[in-house]
Amino acid sequence: MKTVVKNQTLHTLARLIDESREQILLANQLDLLANSDAEPALLDRLLVDDKKIDGMVAAVKKVIVLDDPEGKSLYYHQRDDGVVVENRSVPFGTILIIYESRPDVTIEAAVTAFKAGNRILLKGGKEAVNTNQHLVDLWHWALADSGVDFDYIELLTLNREQTQTLIRDNSRSVDLIIPRGNDRLIEFVQKNTTVPALISGRGNNFLFVDVDCDFDMAMAIVQDGKVRLSVCNALDKVLIHRELPNLEQQLDKMVSALLDQGITVFADADIQAFHNKVVPLPSDEMWAEEFLAAKILIGLVDDEAQAINMINSYSGGHSAVIVTNTEAAATNFQQVVDCAAVYHNASIRFTDGGQFGLGAEIAISTQKMHFRGPVGLAELVTNKWFVSGQGQVRG
Repeated sequence: MKTVVKNQTLHTLARLIDESREQILLANQLDLLANSDAEPALLDRLLVDDKKIDGMVAAVKKVIVLDDPEGKSLYYHQRDDGVVVENRSVPFGTILIIYESRPDVTIEAAVTAFKAGNRILLKGGKEAVNTNQHLVDLWHWALADSGVDFDYIELLTLNREQTQTLIRDNSRSVDLIIPRGNDRLIEFVQKNTTVPALISGRGNNFLFVDVDCDFDMAMAIVQDGKVRLSVCNALDKVLIHRELPNLEQQLDKMVSALLDQGITVFADADIQAFHNKVVPLPSDEMWAEEFLAAKILIGLVDDEAQAINMINSYSGGHSAVIVTNTEAAATNFQQVVDCAAVYHNASIRFTDGGQFGLGAEIAISTQKMHFRGPVGLAELVTNKWFVSGQGQVRG
């Protein structure tokens, strides 16, 4: 498909989303009412408001202006005998993405897949069925306006057993599976399919407060990390150097600010000695838990090496941040911490395709193959070798 046709389709889609705000919000209200007894984290992901619609429109418009990754020449070589060898980027083919609760994924995932030349099967959660269906209807109107087949964007309304059968049997000739869900879903995909999978794993993100730092900066970054509770780039753990100047006063300031923010603060035994409003750490297993809730865990460490060891042992490999004034400490932290995104003096919540300038993302990969971190347009292609000759043989 030509780039001009892709972009024309996306221009129409952005306009339709903007013009259909009332209908999108009404569809979302049906989903919210049907799931009113769900957990707060699910409802937060399910909610669509004008701000989220603005985000959908902005994501589509950003992808329009990005280069089309399909068909790019990655390598060119002409042999002495005249045979031409070229490696070009090509679409994966058909992508299956499994996700829950976030209708904006229906736009962002499909936008990235479509601009890269792929077809996408959207297996959204049943809790968002009305919102997702309306958004896919907008997709289909945009595709029809450009004369493009509807099957580039398809919403699957399968139950759990049917979805598991699709994963096992691959009856839809899927070329790539992206499971955006809990550990059970990811484990099922890994054990039950021969189709390549791009794993969008858990968060459980850490922040390390170094001995030489701007503590007010650390406070701001910690608090920003808990503004959204249901997202994978939220902050769950804070490690503080035990030799931080004025440790007791600084801890009191941080804990009090988090409590005022409505966050339950869990703490190890060292922190408990300084503050009586924290909740004791129930077990070391909590260090490995992704919260997706209004809680945070704080602990003391002896040095940067211990902080790095804890992050590499317990985190989900998503994101980690160091707050420090020492460049050498920051450089070492960013090199040694084994996460998809490593930060120095900045909020962990920037781990997002839109914030990274990708326009939209289909997932945040926590694996090292085929790509790591926010997966955008440029990462939704693979490669193929094109070799041309005039009858040459190797002999």
